[in-house]
Amino acid sequence: MLSFQRSNIQNFFSTIIVLSFCSLTIFKLQSPRFSQEKNQLATASNTEINREIKSEKLEIQFLKSTPTFGYDNLVANWTFLDFIQYFGNTDARDKTGYGLSPDYFQVILDRDPRFLNAYFFMSTSSSIYAGNPERSIAIMNEKLKLLGPKDPLRAYFIWRYKGFDEILYLEDYQAAENSFRMAAKWAREYSTPEGKRIEQFSGKTAEFLATKPDYTWARIFAWRSLLFNVKDDRTRNIIINKLEKLGATVSINSQGQLQVEINHRPPNNRAKGARKEG
Repeated sequence: MLSFQRSNIQNFFSTIIVLSFCSLTIFKLQSPRFSQEKNQLATASNTEINREIKSEKLEIQFLKSTPTFGYDNLVANWTFLDFIQYFGNTDARDKTGYGLSPDYFQVILDRDPRFLNAYFFMSTSSSIYAGNPERSIAIMNEKLKLLGPKDPLRAYFIWRYKGFDEILYLEDYQAAENSFRMAAKWAREYSTPEGKRIEQFSGKTAEFLATKPDYTWARIFAWRSLLFNVKDDRTRNIIINKLEKLGATVSINSQGQLQVEINHRPPNNRAKGARKEG
């Protein structure tokens, strides 16, 4: 009888948790008042901005500490939706910055380390916008210990995101070489065209880095690879600016596609294999 009562109590609280997170998600996605309050930060005073930052920190702390009763994936998804609103509110971010981005992803990946898309967004938001690549890489190192080549599917991308961050922000080319070797190793477990392509590209990148090349070229190659994978114009413009500062020329061809002309040439022919990746 006691066991039955405990089961009912647990089911009751689990239902409350699910309903609460669903309600909060609907509220955040649909409430004009919520969006209006966030957008008011564009003209807010320093006191109001600091108050908003404290509020966001408290919300992250709540998400980090709240019990989930087994619904970790639900909390991860809800936190990701919360991050999307945080990141996408450019007026507010112009005032407060993106410093909380890695905190959001710490919560998301603590709850669901197999959330593949979260790693891509973390690499972009935490490394480029928040200027905290060390935290992104530390989180990826921590979570990769829990994963495998097919857990989640296409997990080789996580090694690649980490490798790009190590090249671009830490300039730790030895660590990057290892990351791309691991990406190739994990991709080898797949018979898909994408898996074969990632194995080839990642292996060539690792071999390229092992030659201790002209690292200006390595950074151009890394930015170029990222350019063809980003979806939003704001990030794309940042990457184009980085490429142009390194000596590359970015233009749009007659088909409306971006193309990169690399004026900085690698010091030896072995680097040419890495240039084929888009």
